[in-house]
Amino acid sequence: MPAMRIFVSMRSVLPIVLALFASLPTPAAADDPAPVEQKDAATSPKQHLDDLFTALRRERDAEQANVIADQIREVWNDSGSATINLLMQWADKAILEKRNAAALDFLDQVIALKPNYIEGWNRRATLNYALGNYRKSMEDINQVLMLEPRHFGALAGMAAILSENGNDELALKAWQRFLEIYPSDRSAQQQVDTLTDKLAGNPI
Repeated sequence: MPAMRIFVSMRSVLPIVLALFASLPTPAAADDPAPVEQKDAATSPKQHLDDLFTALRRERDAEQANVIADQIREVWNDSGSATINLLMQWADKAILEKRNAAALDFLDQVIALKPNYIEGWNRRATLNYALGNYRKSMEDINQVLMLEPRHFGALAGMAAILSENGNDELALKAWQRFLEIYPSDRSAQQQVDTLTDKLAGNPI
């Protein structure tokens, strides 16, 4: 059965998941809330991203936190290369048109040309997940998190795959890691509550 093949494939990547959790740094504790400062010419891209993540951890209002999260996604999405950005656009268009083989080919080219571009791996992980290729999706997620341990989207994808394969304890750990980075996300909060109750044997 297809579900059994997916489960067996997942067993082969669970050690990677465990090792990844052990290697991911724990985000620093948030101080008092502070507004997000606009990037200026003297701010490096890395410092700007670090500042956004600090603001995301500090922000307790869900709507304001979502604005910051969108700013982080904008930084991730810009590869700094016109060629890579064009390939990503073509991949997105192919996905919308259900031309999945073409989309995978475009994303493979993105990764080959710029393997340190996080969103190439993340977009391919998302597509593999949608196609039911959980093992490949998890391998791509692993690459995303090796490049950017704070990638909350990749952590959410990991948690979804783990939950669908019955690995609730690891899924809970992924959501908890997500909330260390993005504590105001209501969906993640609900997932943590649901999985905590389930693992405790409480009715959901």
